[in-house]
Amino acid sequence: MRVLFLGDVMGRGGRHAVAAALPVLRRDWRLDFVIVNGENATGGMGLSPDHAKGLFEAGADCVTLGDHAFDQRAMREFASVEPRILRPLNFAKSGAPGQGVRVFDAAGGRKIAVAQVLGQVFMKQPYDDPFSAIDPVLRAYPRGGQVQALVVDMHCEATSEKTAMGHWCDGRASLVVGTHTHIPTADAQILSGGTAYQTDAGMCGDYDSVIGMQKDEPMRRFITGMPQTRFSPALGAATVSGTYVETDDSTGRAKRVEMVRLGGRLAPAGPAPLPEILWSGHGGA
Repeated sequence: MRVLFLGDVMGRGGRHAVAAALPVLRRDWRLDFVIVNGENATGGMGLSPDHAKGLFEAGADCVTLGDHAFDQRAMREFASVEPRILRPLNFAKSGAPGQGVRVFDAAGGRKIAVAQVLGQVFMKQPYDDPFSAIDPVLRAYPRGGQVQALVVDMHCEATSEKTAMGHWCDGRASLVVGTHTHIPTADAQILSGGTAYQTDAGMCGDYDSVIGMQKDEPMRRFITGMPQTRFSPALGAATVSGTYVETDDSTGRAKRVEMVRLGGRLAPAGPAPLPEILWSGHGGA
C-alpha cells in the first residue's frame, strides 16, 4: 500500500499548497491512502468544518487534529458527525467529541487503521499516557491481519517522547510519524520490527517564519517577554512536507519510507517523479 502523510497545515498558504499538490501526487505516486494533519489550517489555530471539507476535496482520506483540535468551536459538532476526522485518543478521559482511531477503506478493498495520540512532555495540559492509550489499538488491529496497515500520528513536543513511541509501536504499526513541532526531521527510517518512522513530518506552510507564524510577533515575545499582537500565519510560498511509506499488504511491514518536501523554500525530497509544482504566497489566514 502506498500511503502519504502530510504534516500540520498552517493557515491559508498551507491549505492552498495542499490543494495544488495533492491531486498531482495522488496521480503521479499512485497513492492508495492520504492522511493530513489539519489542526492549524484555520488561522494557525484549529480547523473549521469548511476548511476540513476543503482538505477532503483536495484528496485527503483522513484528517487528524491535535492539541488545538477544538480551538474552532464548530469542530466539536463536526467531529461527531464526520468520521474522517480524528482527534487524539487521549485528549480527555471522557466527553471529547469524535473518535481517536478508525479503520478506513483503502484502494483495492484493503483496510488501514489510523490513530492519533498526544504526548505529555512539555505540553500545556496533562494529557493521559499516550503509550497506554495506543496499546489497545495495536492489539485490536494487528497489521497484516484485520488491517493491511496501521498508522500512528504522535502529536507532541519532545523528540525523545516521539522516538520512544516509535520503538513502543515497532513491529506492530506500519508507520509512526510525529507532528506538532512544524519542523521536518531528517531521520525517516524503517525500525528493526518493520515500522516506518519519522520524528516530525514538518508543516505544510511558509518556512520563512517562526514555525509557520509571521516572524515579528514571536521574535518580540522572545526578546521582551511582552505580547503586542496576535500570531498570524506567514504568507509566503509554502512547502508541502510529509512522509511517504510503502507497506507489504500481507504483513503490514514498511518496505520503503521517504521524507517529502515540495515547493517553497526547502530542498525537494520524495519518491520519483518529483512534480515541479511551485506556489506563490497566499494572503489571509
